[in-house]
Amino acid sequence: MDEQEADRPATFREVLAVAEYRSLYAATVLSWIGDYFAKVAVAVLIFSDTGSALLSAAGFAVSYLPWVAGGPVLAALAERFPYRRVMIICDLVRAALVTLVAVPGLPLPVLLLLLVASSMLTPSFEAARSAMVAQLLTGDRYVLGLSLQNMSGQTAQVAGYAVGGLIAAVDPHVALLINAATFGVSALLLWRGVRARPPAMTRVRDRSLLAETGDGLRLVLGHPVMRPIALVVFSLVAIVIVPEVLAVAWSAELGGGSRTAGLLMAAIPVGNVIGGILTRMTEPARRLRLLRPLLLAAPLLLVPALARPPFVVVFLLMVGAGIANMVMAPLNGLFVSVLPGDFRARAFGIMQGGIQITLAVSVLAAGALAERFSVPIVVGAWAVCGLVLMGVAVRTWPGVEVIDAEVARAAERNRQTH
Repeated sequence: MDEQEADRPATFREVLAVAEYRSLYAATVLSWIGDYFAKVAVAVLIFSDTGSALLSAAGFAVSYLPWVAGGPVLAALAERFPYRRVMIICDLVRAALVTLVAVPGLPLPVLLLLLVASSMLTPSFEAARSAMVAQLLTGDRYVLGLSLQNMSGQTAQVAGYAVGGLIAAVDPHVALLINAATFGVSALLLWRGVRARPPAMTRVRDRSLLAETGDGLRLVLGHPVMRPIALVVFSLVAIVIVPEVLAVAWSAELGGGSRTAGLLMAAIPVGNVIGGILTRMTEPARRLRLLRPLLLAAPLLLVPALARPPFVVVFLLMVGAGIANMVMAPLNGLFVSVLPGDFRARAFGIMQGGIQITLAVSVLAAGALAERFSVPIVVGAWAVCGLVLMGVAVRTWPGVEVIDAEVARAAERNRQTH
């Protein structure tokens, strides 16, 4: 690839021209849609059986438990085996477990236990998937591939919840069986469309998963480039989730109903889709130059909530914050470029675990604050705190020389490893 080609943005056609990635992408989107079917179905099923909103919410939240309880350790397991094999086994086992969940008349403790068991496979699957994407796509195709997945994920969320809700209203067991089928088809796509590769961890290690997870934590949190990326990503997640999770209460304060709440909940995903399109239209070098402004833009756009603006302004501010979130794709690309290949699954597992923990803490904190203060005050004050964090991050961001040196060091290590 010559210098001119390397400096231009990749295209979605180039990304999808990679046959193995097409299979991985199709399997991923299919599983996402099925998962959203299942979340709606489980919530409906538990509520119809118990009449308890708390138990229904608990069933919905079970999928986040493994990440909080030990996601990075489970992700480290994926490093020991070929990524393709890890994903296929996880898919097949989850298909079997979700099929059992769909059995009518299942006692609630058994149902929840099966859901937890199924969710325990998610960290290993997601870590292997993320690492495999970095294997299949290189350079700007990787960044654009992430942008494509982000847009597809937002679309899958909307479609999965909407269609899943319709199916669950008729029979939630059918929605669960569809979810089980998506896992089976995903395994088939991976088996037929992705070639087998050796495990990333080529050296034999007589070490425990905890020790290997510790190695990954020390690498990410001790690295001059990965550490600031991790802290920025966790902060962005905390900033953007708050207006989305408080959308229903914010709608009520604005005098709106469920329709208004739905529009507010969709605002940030809409911004994310627009941001993905803008990522495609922006040259790689310019994306890196835009890192600092975009990091500041996400919280800055939410600070005007303190002025209690009307619905239209709130919607546009949230869309803008979602667009600014396009910074995630180049950050992820930079993260991969300084990451040793034999640490990919562990590093992605640490990042996913950190994101899930951040989401849980932010949602709980925002909910507690909204019990005492108005939603615009909570969102605006939260954004001010986020702006301070991003200001510090921008001032202490590693220089070009440091980044270039770490990219070269990782590239050399990967050449020696392979």
